[in-house]
Parts: sequence; C-alpha cells; structure tokens
Amino acid sequence: MRPSKGERLELGGYQPPPHSPRRQSTVVKVIVSILGISVLSYYHLVGNAAPAIFTGHQTTSVDTLNPYPNKRRLHFKDDGSFKLTVFSDLHFGENPWDDWGPEQDRKSLIVMNDMLDLEQPDFVAINGDLITGENTFKENSTLLIDQLTSPLTQKNVPFASTHGNHDNHPNITHLQEIEREQLVAPTSYTRRAPKGVGGPGGEGNYWVPVYAKDTDPAPCLILWFFDSRSGWALDSNNEIISLPDWIDDSVAKWLVDETAAMNKAWGPPENRAALAFVHVPFHVMESLQPTRDPVKEPGLDEDKLEEGSTQSTVNTQRWGNDRDEPFWTALTSNVRNLHAVVSGHDHGNEWCSRDPATKQVLCFNKHTGYGGISKPGWGHGVRTFDFKLSTLTTSVQTWVTMENGTKIDEVTLDALYGV
Repeated sequence: MRPSKGERLELGGYQPPPHSPRRQSTVVKVIVSILGISVLSYYHLVGNAAPAIFTGHQTTSVDTLNPYPNKRRLHFKDDGSFKLTVFSDLHFGENPWDDWGPEQDRKSLIVMNDMLDLEQPDFVAINGDLITGENTFKENSTLLIDQLTSPLTQKNVPFASTHGNHDNHPNITHLQEIEREQLVAPTSYTRRAPKGVGGPGGEGNYWVPVYAKDTDPAPCLILWFFDSRSGWALDSNNEIISLPDWIDDSVAKWLVDETAAMNKAWGPPENRAALAFVHVPFHVMESLQPTRDPVKEPGLDEDKLEEGSTQSTVNTQRWGNDRDEPFWTALTSNVRNLHAVVSGHDHGNEWCSRDPATKQVLCFNKHTGYGGISKPGWGHGVRTFDFKLSTLTTSVQTWVTMENGTKIDEVTLDALYGV
C-alpha cells in the first residue's frame, strides 16, 4: 500500500508448534534451502545421482518436481475440499517509538488468530506488506517476522508469503524476510526464486503443489507466488532509490520453463487448477475498476486505482509504461485453469473482476492488518477460497470474512462469473 501510519513489535510469546516438521540436518539440505531448489535439482546440478528421500508415504522419485521433498505434502481433505485463507497487508512494525504502533500489531494478531479459528483453513497465503519497512529499525526489523508468523506456527497451519512495496526498504528487504521466515517458521513454504530470476528486490517467485491425496504422483492444484518488487533500496552511493514496480521479465521466462516441465512430468495442464498471488495488482485492474458491475462483481470499492496503485505506474518517465505486460502475457498464456490472480496493496478494494481481453479473473484481498491506511467503514478481515475436487478445474467459491465473523461478497468464480 502507499505510505501509511505506524506500529511496532514486542516479540513476546513465540513458541514453535509441538509437532512441527523435522529440521533439515544434512549439508545437502542446507545448500538446497539456501539455493531455493529441490533436492533432486541439486544433485542434477552437481552431476550426481539423487538418493531416495523418504517423505512419509513415498520417495520423491515419484514426483521429481516436488520442491518440498522433506515437508509434509499439502493435500485435500477426505471430504474432497481444500480451504485457503489470505492475510493481506498486515503492516507490522509501524511507529515503534510510541504506544500506537504496538497496539496495532496486537489488534492484527487478534484478527489473525480469530480468522484462523473461524475459517479453519488448510493453507494460508500472506499476500504482501508484512512489514512497514520505513518505520522499522534495521538492527531488529526481521524479528517482526517472528511475531507475525506466530499464530500460524502455534496453530501448525502451513502458509507461504509474497512481499510488497513496504517490505523493500533500506531497513528490510524481501530476501531478508524470506530468509527469516525459513529460519523461524517451520510451517512456512515460502522460498526464494532460483538465481537470476526476479531481479534485485524481487526474489520471491515460486510455486507450491497441492495434491488430491498425499500419495498421488502429481498435484492437482498449483499455488503460484510472484514478486512485484517496488519499494526502496540504497544504491552504490548509499542514496535511496526506488525499485521497479513490476514483476521482472526474467520471471516470465522462468514461468514458461516451469510450466513446460510440469506438463512433461504431470501431463496436460487442463488436468490441474491454479491460483496466483502477487502483492501489487497488474495494471489491467485499473481499467476494470470503472466498468465492473457491482451486482455481478460485488465488494468494497473505495480505493481509486491510479499512479502507484498498480504495477508499472511509478516513475514511468524513467522506466516506461506497461512493463508488467511481458509477465502478464506469459501468465495468461501458460497457466491453465487459473481461477484468479489475487492481489492486495489497495486496502479499500475487495472485489473480483474479469479482464475481457484475456478472460482472466483478478481479485483483491481483504485488508487484514490494523497497520497501513484505513478509513471508517473499510474494516478488517480475510478472503477465503474453498476448492472442491469435484469442480476443481472449473470453479472455486470465494468470500470475504470480516473480523466480527460476518461473511460477505460470496461468489463462484467460474466461466460465467462477471458475464
């Protein structure tokens, strides 16, 4: 989100869950974690044959693309459902110099815990602006990750994160947040992109597989996480400069390569579904706002999309326009059955709409955290997606749940949505 008011962290009370996944112990596993690649990919790179690695019920040789050979497999429940809840724009760490900031963090933790108890998700996506980097202190800013992930680790809920413009600042970076999360949050599936993918400040590009059954050889649902970069960094002269505000072109090539590998290993993409997360919305959403039908496409619409609201709209004199187009084209051309591209950033919006050119649905989250910009009537809550195996490739239910437990804006995202 654009500039906001503040909060602060008081660590208190972080405890790992009693049955968290095993810690990796071998040198190979440490290297794998740092590089953000699968164990099998590591052995391929060094030219050695990969050993059989046991993951509960089977070896990774059954699914050579699984990037998490030593984590529990995400899978649908026995009733054929899989529920995913989105926490968005938590903005921890604002105003660490007064009482207001820590109070907002405390309220955000209450919302997170209440929503986890109410929604009972099988997985959580934290969709950017975890921290308000410009308000934090460099020496302890990553410790905010410990606090904001504590509800998920304490309840043993698997999750993964994207990162936003406020997560890139001289006091904090996307990569630092990723590394801290991997260190302190055993239920996290967040990882960094392969070397050379994402550009500076855009290291968080990856995917997470979800299986129908934990013993299946191929996933039925892919959760994509993309890094829209933006924010601020220090240049070689120690001067603050703005970062590009779009998904780097290198991610487009990586996406094409990844989907080709998936199709080769798992079969036709039409057999799988997908959901994508990125913090800053694609620029196309700006054109959808004035034409959306509030009856067919319900949801709060109080945040006008303009410069800084969507990708490739900041400093266009320097970088040019429509720089998000290469990745947008790659995404909509190569990922089949993509139910929605889900974004945050604009706290006063919570609607879903269909791009008429690509037929792709794009959704806003619900602003979850008490940090960041808010106005009377916006409130706080989460967006939830409820997948069913019986309709996995054709539709998904989604709704917004407010912090008081009220469910609103429930819709079915299918071929008829918004038509």
